[in-house]
Amino acid sequence: MNRIFSGMQPTRQLHLGNYLGALRNWVSLQDQFESIFCIVDLHALTLPQDPAVLLGNTREVTAAYIAAGIDPERCIIFNQAAVAAHSELSWILSCHTPMGWLNRMTQFKEKAGKHRENAALGLYAYPVLMAADILVYKATHVPVGEDQKQHLELARDIAGAFNRHYDKDFFPLPEPQILGEATRVMSLRDGTKKMSKSDESDYSRINLTDDADTIALKVRKAKTDPDPLPESVEDLEKRAEADNLVTIYSALAGTSRQDTLDRFAGQQFSGFKGALVDLAVDKLAPISTEMNRLMADVGEIDRILRRGADKANAIASANLADIKDIIGLLRP
Repeated sequence: MNRIFSGMQPTRQLHLGNYLGALRNWVSLQDQFESIFCIVDLHALTLPQDPAVLLGNTREVTAAYIAAGIDPERCIIFNQAAVAAHSELSWILSCHTPMGWLNRMTQFKEKAGKHRENAALGLYAYPVLMAADILVYKATHVPVGEDQKQHLELARDIAGAFNRHYDKDFFPLPEPQILGEATRVMSLRDGTKKMSKSDESDYSRINLTDDADTIALKVRKAKTDPDPLPESVEDLEKRAEADNLVTIYSALAGTSRQDTLDRFAGQQFSGFKGALVDLAVDKLAPISTEMNRLMADVGEIDRILRRGADKANAIASANLADIKDIIGLLRP
């Protein structure tokens, strides 16, 4: 069976965009692939973190994985820092990664901005650690969002360079999986910006921890325009906020945007938002309830993470041993 690897950072709360763009797809993929899902806490260190908050967020993301439907009995769920092979392989791969490749990474340029000289090395080298995350398990497929697609392409380049350098067909070239219509869920306050955990306004997103009343309030307050819903997707795409809400509805309902427009075309947003509230509460409130139940027993969450780390470490350590033999590092 092919193997998938993916993960999320434990920074702030997970939201609707994380669910529709990734988590929901992971749930379906666990039936098709050997699945490894990581809480990438080492990646979170590229920005300053409060230790207590980071620890709590790691457990909360784990709870979100399980509440969304990822089965820890069938999948490996663990936090990245618990498996040392990630960091060790990252160093090895960094020695096979030209600076020119990293200089092309647009996300570093965006996050570092005008203060590039003061940016931490970890932010610059982040894509190499991401490559190590994937390659240490010899993952064949990686479900990613559009914003991480360039990093996955780099992982493929690094894997190919390693294979050619040592004349070994060792690493598979992982294939991206960008699934579903709602791969980019936008802010409820600004349809031109991606829904983000870092947005100052909590009304810009629906958090997975939001209860039914909060979900309903945020949907009703979501920015729209005064015109009724159009009949075609072509017209919809000219209206960012309208497109975003229709996209969210379609993703939650499992239909296309055109199917949604066929049902609601010509209606005002007041009526459409009512239908969206009912659907969002039906789909998301059970996740919030289950997350709260899981977070009431952090000991069980920690046990799940330890068990997952043991399984992950068994795979990663064996592959890392082979890598060391290939490159000529003496092992005990």
